[in-house]
Amino acid sequence: MALPFELAEYRERVARTKAKMDEHNLDVLMVTDPSNMNYLTGYDGWSFYVPQVVIVAQEEDQPLWIGRKMDANGARATTWLAEDNIYAYSDHYVHTDERHPMDYVAHVMKERRLDRRNIGLKMDSYYFSPAAYQCLGRNLPRANLIDHNLLVPWLRVIKSPRELEYMRQAGRICERVMQTAIDSVRPGVRQCDAVADIYHAQISGTAEFGGDYPAIAPMLPTGKGTSTPHLTWTDQPFVRDEATILEIAACRLRYHAPMARTVYLGKPPQKLQEMAAIVMEGIGAALETVRPGMTCEEVEKAWADSIARHGIYKESRIGYSMGLNYPPDWGEHTASLRPGDRTVLEPNMTFHMIPGIWMDDWGIEISESFVVTDHGYELLAHFPRQLLVKD
Repeated sequence: MALPFELAEYRERVARTKAKMDEHNLDVLMVTDPSNMNYLTGYDGWSFYVPQVVIVAQEEDQPLWIGRKMDANGARATTWLAEDNIYAYSDHYVHTDERHPMDYVAHVMKERRLDRRNIGLKMDSYYFSPAAYQCLGRNLPRANLIDHNLLVPWLRVIKSPRELEYMRQAGRICERVMQTAIDSVRPGVRQCDAVADIYHAQISGTAEFGGDYPAIAPMLPTGKGTSTPHLTWTDQPFVRDEATILEIAACRLRYHAPMARTVYLGKPPQKLQEMAAIVMEGIGAALETVRPGMTCEEVEKAWADSIARHGIYKESRIGYSMGLNYPPDWGEHTASLRPGDRTVLEPNMTFHMIPGIWMDDWGIEISESFVVTDHGYELLAHFPRQLLVKD
């Protein structure tokens, strides 16, 4: 399999990781998040439901990959690592109370003389459990286990030219996906059948390039369900005089371009039309603020000031850094467009701006994914920014 990036780019990522490790006095970094594993090595497989790890050590030229034996050939197929840097544990470590895969990881670290070091771990992770931490503590009594939190994700915030190329390709797919979704929302059509059309469009991509599975399933709150953002779908049919929120994404080689739009079947009520206008005005104000040197909180303030003129207040953040990821989230968990986030915008950062408004029994979502450019912003996908009405 061909790597999605040149070998020089992977080596540069590892070098920057080691430099950041040095700043934090870390000798070894244990990477368990599949997106960070992919970023550093290229590894790409649906194996993150069992423990797996990439280890970056200051004295090692390449990272180490440690995972389940049946997935080791996946590491050989998708990474740039030498054979001696790929380690596999047997299946008797999987889903048992008698032993843990981190027992094997600790064995490898002792073998490579990495056990008596300052070792960084991402403690707040979907993919690293308390049991894994306790296991490492038992097996590595002379190690200093340190929470490195978001070391690698912060390195990922600024995208390379090739990463942006993949995200723009995802944007082209997303345009097709959103049009498919809008076309599929019709009275009498079951929600599940519309989602089947969405999935087909996401995976088939365009004539030029195919799609990947997005990190989040299509969100499809309908009717009163639009009062909350994270509902998926049922087998109930769409009906007239109801709104449906479509929050979807396209994915290209694990790089995402999300988008949300709201569609109404019939004549939308005045309150929804008015709120759509307020949201669109606020998005425009926030996007016009985007440029290098501005902070995340300044972008959010432009939104907040705009909607405040209409007597509207929104407590939750309006966006976040995103790009490369695996389920259950396409966000990078770093910069957020919200008060108090003083992260300075730099060229080639990428965000999903999604200032949804959710009321007691109705709501609206309109979003845009964008790249920070030298002088402003670039949308990753182009689709009418409006309340979409179907008679």
